[in-house]
Amino acid sequence: MANLSCGIVGLPNVGKSTLFNALTKQMIAANNFPFCTIDPNIGIVDVPDVRLHELSRISKSQKIVPASISFVDIAGLVKGASQGQGLGNQFLTNIRETDLIVHLVRCFDNDDIIHVEGKVDPISDIEVINLELILADLDMAEKIKVKLDKTAKGQKERPLSVDAIEKAIAHLNNNLPIRSLALTPEEKESLKQFSFLTSKPIVYCANVSEADLPSMQNDYVKKVYEHAKKEGAPMVTICAKLEEDVAGLSLEEEKEFLESYGIKEKGLNSLIRASFETLGLITFYTAGEKEVRAWTIPKGAPAPEAAGKIHTDIQKGFIRAEVVSYGDFMTYNGRNGAKEAGKARIEGKTYVVQDDDIILFFHN
Repeated sequence: MANLSCGIVGLPNVGKSTLFNALTKQMIAANNFPFCTIDPNIGIVDVPDVRLHELSRISKSQKIVPASISFVDIAGLVKGASQGQGLGNQFLTNIRETDLIVHLVRCFDNDDIIHVEGKVDPISDIEVINLELILADLDMAEKIKVKLDKTAKGQKERPLSVDAIEKAIAHLNNNLPIRSLALTPEEKESLKQFSFLTSKPIVYCANVSEADLPSMQNDYVKKVYEHAKKEGAPMVTICAKLEEDVAGLSLEEEKEFLESYGIKEKGLNSLIRASFETLGLITFYTAGEKEVRAWTIPKGAPAPEAAGKIHTDIQKGFIRAEVVSYGDFMTYNGRNGAKEAGKARIEGKTYVVQDDDIILFFHN
């Protein structure tokens, strides 16, 4: 089961379906006209993790189970989507159901691929999408405020959620996303229930053409980078067409193909990692002869919560955890070697799990 979902958004014809094909190897037909994707396509993708293969080699495990992430290919948004243009309301609902937005931006010229606005302008494209999400949130926030005001009537103390909604409305009216609004932890918590589109973390993804390989740089990309930096958002650059061409190849063929372009690693790996990190997730492992498995938890999670990922009974009956870091596991050739070298630690309920911990849980 995927732990989280990332919605791929962008104007029509920026390469969303091509990117989705590459991510999931599902090969959804990409068409050269707006709204070719109506129902969102959903694919579950393994998180690339070289550590799993190394752990499997040392543990001589029969099976490898990576962490996973689901990607949703959401139809191209257009100006007026928040008012229902281009089937917009349906698509906005699809975005609302995801945890993170991957905003794909066209950063290539190609006369054969129609641009919905008539010209390639990545910053204008970003602004169109962001404005539609802001307008949709503003509409929703104003409706929520009317309901909250009714509920608050006659109450001695003004509910915290009313203050938070008013702050959100003022911020949205300044064309700013909720994720950039300074809120107290309590206000943040009170807004969480409403699942605002602009409160979701975002990763900008610049899509270049094969002509820009291997550097993946051009003037459009620089503009997107500056915009993302100003917003404090991560950005990755990919060539969706190249990624799609690589998708069906074996690991050996993939390596050769990428090397022929002077590229070391797939851009998709960077995108998946950036999505993972933006959501504040870390990976811990369980390793044995039966299987090596990656588990996903929020950064800062204590040991019992990590144990609950495996099974709720382990969380309930948690006694202790035996922890070995990935580095020590590799250096001392497994858990037993690490124990002999005094590198296996016994941790209790308050232990905060670290990225790359290999854990053996004891429970009753």
